[in-house]
Amino acid sequence: MERARCAALGRGCLLWAALAAPALTADRLGLNEPRPLGQRAADLVLLAAATAVSRRRPPVAFGLVAALSLARAPALFSLSYGPALGVFALLLGLRAGRAAPAALCFAAVGCAGTVRIALAGTDPVPEWLVLTGTLLFGCVFPWLGGRYWRQSRRLAEEGWLRAARLEEEQRLTEERARLRERARIAQDMHDCLGHELSLIALRAGALQVAPDLAGHHRAAAADLRAAAADATDRLHRIIGVLREDDDEPAPLAPAGESVEQLVARAAESGLPVRWEPGGRNTAARLGGLAERLLHRVTREALTNAARHAPGAPVVVAVTGDGVRGATVTVTNGRAPQGSSPSPGSGSGLTGLRAAVTAVGGAFEAGPYADGYRVRAHVPARPSAAAPSPRPPSTPFARARRRTTAGLGAAAGAGVVLVGSAFGWYAYTETHSVLEPAAYAGLRPGDPADEVARVLPERDVRDPPAERAPAPPGGADCRYYRASGELFVSVDHFRLCFDEGRLVAKDVIPRVGLSGGERGGRGGDEGRERHGEHERHEESAR
Repeated sequence: MERARCAALGRGCLLWAALAAPALTADRLGLNEPRPLGQRAADLVLLAAATAVSRRRPPVAFGLVAALSLARAPALFSLSYGPALGVFALLLGLRAGRAAPAALCFAAVGCAGTVRIALAGTDPVPEWLVLTGTLLFGCVFPWLGGRYWRQSRRLAEEGWLRAARLEEEQRLTEERARLRERARIAQDMHDCLGHELSLIALRAGALQVAPDLAGHHRAAAADLRAAAADATDRLHRIIGVLREDDDEPAPLAPAGESVEQLVARAAESGLPVRWEPGGRNTAARLGGLAERLLHRVTREALTNAARHAPGAPVVVAVTGDGVRGATVTVTNGRAPQGSSPSPGSGSGLTGLRAAVTAVGGAFEAGPYADGYRVRAHVPARPSAAAPSPRPPSTPFARARRRTTAGLGAAAGAGVVLVGSAFGWYAYTETHSVLEPAAYAGLRPGDPADEVARVLPERDVRDPPAERAPAPPGGADCRYYRASGELFVSVDHFRLCFDEGRLVAKDVIPRVGLSGGERGGRGGDEGRERHGEHERHEESAR
């Protein structure tokens, strides 16, 4: 626990150091206006506080950094805190489960920035464009990336869990297949052996009541009938152990025997059964699975009639055609007085119902009039098993798709807005450049109308007034750029007018060259530019 806490503290310190580096280096490189040391220290403390609460309170951490960015730049965009803003937006999407807090944060930042630009902005339109582009491209886009990352991890975890469940389902499927094979064998024994044992018992019963049979042969026939019945009961008990109630064994092939031949063989064995076809070779015309199902239903019904209602008349009727299907009906009457029916488990009818309904047919069995009736309708073209439905999309997958769409929308909107803001910025900066030669030709005392002829169409809207000397009392001062370079600090010219005349002109060096604070190459470049301005003035004189 202590080691994990130390590791988390170390990661937090590294994150703070990485986010504080741009704030320190931007000032040192002259990419921002110089700030007091106390203000920079307060900013670093605020960054440290945001880093400390970013794991447990990511919306609070993002709000602190957004407030710091708005305090330093009304348009929210700054080289010092832009990276921190994007990182904490990414952490907000990665660590916050809900989207509502993030949406509230973005809305609050947008409203606060709009109000600040409206109250204190020097050029509201481009500043608002920069604010909107920064909010979308520097906040919303990283937040969506964080959510996408979070959902990808959750989706990967869910994928591993699903793989584990599929492996377990595969194991259960294999076990189920073994159980179904066991049930098929049990059904085979039930259908084939049970039917044959019932016919043996039926023939033994017929032999027992033959009038010309000797007494000891009659007793042997009775013993044979009892043994066949006992074997049938034992077979049913074995089948009860082998099969399950919900098993659906495949129907067995009739080994080339038709339904009519089955009925004829049962009649030859002594079963009082009558064949009533509904058409010529109806069952034979069906063929395939439908014919095998009809054969199986008929065989099971005849076996039940011989066991449960011995001596009762049985009628087998087949109706239908090879287009819509066929229906087999097996009806037996009441068993004669003095007969001894054998009890049954009902497993045969359960298997028949499952087999018939599995191919889209209909099955019914129950008391009818004084006896019992089994009826099954088998379609001519049994329906195949329905394909496995496509697994439903998980909430994480749907959220990931929504996040991906949001990423694309935010990227497109951000590119448009940032591009528009950059275009406006480039236009305003390049159209506020006063050429050094034109500046050198200006003299204090020149009329304002003559000076206006050499001035650019725009003046600087965010002038470096804090680095300029005190203006003359009551004068109207305007600032112009000495170069059209973008995203770097450049020299500025200040022209002050009073009562329609130019009263003062000053050169404000770019950041890093004022007051002799910087030497080396930066100082050399500054001296070269000052020398250039002086040469232009000398040539003008």
